[in-house]
Amino acid sequence: MTDEQFESLVARLEAEQARHPAGYRRKVLLLAVAGYAYIALVLAGSTLLLLASLALITKAAAAGIKLAIVFGAFFWLVVRAMWVKLDPPAGREVSRAEAPELFALLDDLQRALQVSGGFDHVRISDDFNAAVVQIPRLGVLGWHRNYLLIGLPLMKALSRDQFAAVLAHELGHLAGGHAALGNWVYRLRLGWAQMAARLQQAQSAAGFVFRPFFSRYVPYFSAVSFPLARANEYEADRNSARLTSPTAAAAALTTVNVLGNFLENRFWPDLHKQANDHAQPRFAPFAAMGGAMTGGVNESDLARWLSEALARRTSVADTHPALVDRLHALAEQARLALPQPGQAADLLLGPALAPITEAFDRHWQEAIRSAWEQRHQQVQEQRRSLAALDARAAAGELNFDERYQRALLTDEVGSGEAAAREQLQALHAEDPEHAPVAYALGLRLLQVDDDAGIALVESAMVRDPEAIAPGAALLRDYHLRHGREVEAARWQQRWRERQELLYRAREERQQISAQDTFEAHGLSDAAVAALRRQLAGVPGLRKAWLVRKRVQHLPELPHLVLGFTATPWYLPRTAKRIRQTQDSIAEGVVFPGPAGVIGVEGGNAAIRRKMQKVAGGRLL
Repeated sequence: MTDEQFESLVARLEAEQARHPAGYRRKVLLLAVAGYAYIALVLAGSTLLLLASLALITKAAAAGIKLAIVFGAFFWLVVRAMWVKLDPPAGREVSRAEAPELFALLDDLQRALQVSGGFDHVRISDDFNAAVVQIPRLGVLGWHRNYLLIGLPLMKALSRDQFAAVLAHELGHLAGGHAALGNWVYRLRLGWAQMAARLQQAQSAAGFVFRPFFSRYVPYFSAVSFPLARANEYEADRNSARLTSPTAAAAALTTVNVLGNFLENRFWPDLHKQANDHAQPRFAPFAAMGGAMTGGVNESDLARWLSEALARRTSVADTHPALVDRLHALAEQARLALPQPGQAADLLLGPALAPITEAFDRHWQEAIRSAWEQRHQQVQEQRRSLAALDARAAAGELNFDERYQRALLTDEVGSGEAAAREQLQALHAEDPEHAPVAYALGLRLLQVDDDAGIALVESAMVRDPEAIAPGAALLRDYHLRHGREVEAARWQQRWRERQELLYRAREERQQISAQDTFEAHGLSDAAVAALRRQLAGVPGLRKAWLVRKRVQHLPELPHLVLGFTATPWYLPRTAKRIRQTQDSIAEGVVFPGPAGVIGVEGGNAAIRRKMQKVAGGRLL
């Protein structure tokens, strides 16, 4: 199902839900039951076939045994496919003894919401999120273990009342009463989406039993149940407001949206920038996070992030409604209330807070160490390059490309974005048609909310096809951030079209066969000579041909194909020798553009014969 088909179906069903809510709910229920009916049918059919073959043994032993083997194998495949294993969510397990206040709050909320069974596990994660996760014991048949996943950053961002409102929302998805059907469907669509994803990844033969069904059924069920899942989010919000207060629920929603932006756009980027000056990541981000959120957020940034959050509109990209719609449903205004020092919800963890925070900080340091050290070395090299360029710029010795590189380095490791923008403006005035400069300048103007960047990015996309996909995404996000839904939708469509084209182009280029049409490579004599020198040093390489594959998608971007042989006439051909030679070419040869490499012996001899007919194709 394409995105357009999904959106169209959801829009039609939302209208149907508004006109005939009872009929719509029956449709969703019947479709959900149909999924289980298919599973039951496959299981019953495989069981009956196995039993029938076993019964046949008493009458025709030889035939019965053969059929029993066949149908027994099929039954085993069905059972294996049903037991697709899903990994439990990552996080640090916390017990009732470690965090009695947290569990007391959970007990109160579960009783009020009629949540039966409780949680098998409560885990603290390093994400800015809270979620109820169900992991089936019996694969597609269910019998779930319930996990409550709570993000430590989320607890640090909210007061206790706000955090209780968030928990009430999440637990609302497990509630009984009149919302039981909606909650069941809500959880079912998430569970089947997980199952379908895992079946798609499965490499075993067992996957074929259910993979085709789930690949078609799950997207359709997700679309049909989408309006009910959206309504379930509003119902969970109402539960949140009822069990805490509308004020607490509104404050939680608002604060989560704003501080999520702070963490993503300020806290983590600023922390990662410390790699510029420090060779080792000797920081404790989770220990410092609470203080940063309570006292380190710029007021103007808070106002801007709140404005952006309120400007977003509800879409089919997520069952969660936009903030403005959720607040409207609660009859509340946006309420940004940062937790006061010593009042954040992480204190509910009690004695467990300190060891959990320390463990997350250690894990972060270990996980990021390699990338941090690499970044530090890279920045030192960039600073040396920038210093050399600055010295030559003072003497007026830089050409246009060097000045462009200097502007990028100024932003990255120099005096910052404002100075870089000034340099890029001078370059753009000198050459308005230079696409990389136009894009770089447009990007930085959009970062400071200057609409002048729109035309610059658009002009870069016209002149440079490589800028189309990132440019469309950039303009989509910029318009969306400013509440311009029509413009954002237009650029989203452009981005989708470009991504689809790029995908088809990649697929086309990855396949090389005797049915392809090959043309002259079109390289200069110097480029061919450079390739020959590199290929001469490849161990085991015997002969090589270079051609260009004629392609349908993005034909303006040529795709080279190198065919080679690696087997002397006096030795038998082996797949290992061909693979080793191919790996050596991939590792040691730099092509003047995108290229594929293929051995043209044995079954690929027809490809070699076609390459031999292309003038100038023989390199070795």
